[in-house]
Amino acid sequence: MFRIPRRQFLLGSSMLAASSGLGLSSAFAQQASLRLAFWGGQDRANRTYAVVDKFTEESGAEIDGEFIAWDDYWTRLATQVSGGAAPDILQMDYRYIVEYASRGAIAPLDDFIGNVLQLDDFDADQIAGGRVNGKLYGISLGSNSAAMIYNATVFEEVGIAPPDLTTTYDDYRVMGEAFASANLRNGIKVLSDSSGSDVMLENWLRQNGSALFTAEGMIGFDETALAEWFRLWADLRDAGVIVSAEDQALSTASAEASMIITNKAATTPIHSNELVVYQGISPDRLGLASYPLIGGGAGGHYRKPSQFFSVSGTSQNAEQAAAFISYFVNDPAAAKLLGVERGVPCTQTARDAVADELTPESRAALDFVASLGELVGPLPPSPPPAAGEVSKALGNISQEIAFGMRSPEEAAQAFVADAAAILARSSS
Repeated sequence: MFRIPRRQFLLGSSMLAASSGLGLSSAFAQQASLRLAFWGGQDRANRTYAVVDKFTEESGAEIDGEFIAWDDYWTRLATQVSGGAAPDILQMDYRYIVEYASRGAIAPLDDFIGNVLQLDDFDADQIAGGRVNGKLYGISLGSNSAAMIYNATVFEEVGIAPPDLTTTYDDYRVMGEAFASANLRNGIKVLSDSSGSDVMLENWLRQNGSALFTAEGMIGFDETALAEWFRLWADLRDAGVIVSAEDQALSTASAEASMIITNKAATTPIHSNELVVYQGISPDRLGLASYPLIGGGAGGHYRKPSQFFSVSGTSQNAEQAAAFISYFVNDPAAAKLLGVERGVPCTQTARDAVADELTPESRAALDFVASLGELVGPLPPSPPPAAGEVSKALGNISQEIAFGMRSPEEAAQAFVADAAAILARSSS
């Protein structure tokens, strides 16, 4: 975990008055202290803290920030919430927002709209993504889509074209044969093992006309479908198309430990906004493609909030926290600092502000979301409470298959039962 020092800025009332267009109240002249927590790497931290500094200059508010890797963020946040020490502003994910809202761990923001929280220029679908039972609990920090990131340099070395918006699972099998023949970079594979990715499973299910979760908060598939999914990946594993179980077990949610950065696989699933981070740490040229298609059917993509900022249900400075969030998503200067690292900005004002200052990888991430066309379908229902727990269970059981501890059919039967029990407990 990394922290920044507490900021100590005391500014005059004239500067506060100058920021009234952002909805910052003169009541903030009495300096308050806010705590901000988010997951991410150093690049995200640098961008975020630069915006924090600008907000401090204009409001006089003192903000402590801390960031931590995804894998540890939720454990730490759960501990803070249960101990009554939650940060005022916390980064929230689509798969967890219902759970945290249902527990009262985050606060509805509706009363601040039109006052300190300005959403007039905000994309309607991104506002809808932050609602739970009709109330607004999260402000989207950018829109993105699931994507496959590929190492274009490696594909050039192998001598074949990289994946694109038409690539199928069968195409990856053919690509895998080319990679095996080339035997480059200590046997790099064409594809990571994504059998335990709930996002990739959801995309495959949507292509098949089903869903990861139903609107009622239950799993949207049966044992037969899941066994087919697990068998797909088992066959790719047996054919040597994807990385070994041992290599995949070393991968974490951090870009640095991913299969593509460690040169184990030339393609792996991410979210489109993450291209900025991956390209920043890779010496090779990277690109984006859609998730694999099953065949000639419709795609399974959708445009989702990459993440939200939410306000703690116990914050004593909720109004000021909402004002900071409004500044973060609306202010043109903030937009220029943030770029598209968290996704495509959700207001036209912010998009206009970054349009002429995007790096090539930022432009590629923005263009990818715009290029998906008919592969994009409607946003699915908000995931139920405990969706995150179901996601972890999927990852665990997929590893059991990879290491030969369960067959795809046995794993499918066990997972469907376990997932149903998890969801039932969370709703009782």
